Amino acid sequence: MISDEKLLEQMADGDQAAFEAFVHRYHVAIHQYSERLLKDTKKAEDVVQETFIRLLKQLQNKQIPVYPKAWLYRVASNICKDYWRSAQYRSEDTAKDEMPVTVDQKASVIEIYEHQETRKEILNSLKNLSETQQQIVTLRFYQDMKLKEIAEILDLPLGTVKSNLFHALKKLKWVLSKEAEKEAEKNEGTTQSGSRALSTRR
Repeated sequence: MISDEKLLEQMADGDQAAFEAFVHRYHVAIHQYSERLLKDTKKAEDVVQETFIRLLKQLQNKQIPVYPKAWLYRVASNICKDYWRSAQYRSEDTAKDEMPVTVDQKASVIEIYEHQETRKEILNSLKNLSETQQQIVTLRFYQDMKLKEIAEILDLPLGTVKSNLFHALKKLKWVLSKEAEKEAEKNEGTTQSGSRALSTRR
């Protein structure tokens, strides 16, 4: 398979087929990443388009990214950050509140993540994390990135990435455990109501 670097060189020379091949290679991944951060398919598509537009501008100036994949994710991350800081985002009243972390430090969300049926719950719980933590968790577990790659994409020290991931996993574990408790209480209430109704009929 032709390398990303080679495709970009051909794109810089005006090769339309190379551009289409590169877009095909990364469109879905960048869209999924952006959608998980923004929780909005249409906005995610806007991020994808803007990301590739910026890439084309880079290439027009003969500035070929050294690590194309990391460059794409970094640009998409920055566009998402810009949106989070925008007046539009604030007006939608979707600002994230920090949640207290009171969970055992040994607790790990990885054990829960291994079960397919809980991945949607984890995805829904990402909104409880800070912007940086959301990006790190999404890149690590949904885009299968290595920590060094995440550090490159987010332009953060490796130690900062590790620390944020650790605290993000603790917070997710706390949130998921609280949701599980609520669900159990709800089910218990339903069971008790059913038992009372059965007793009444008798």
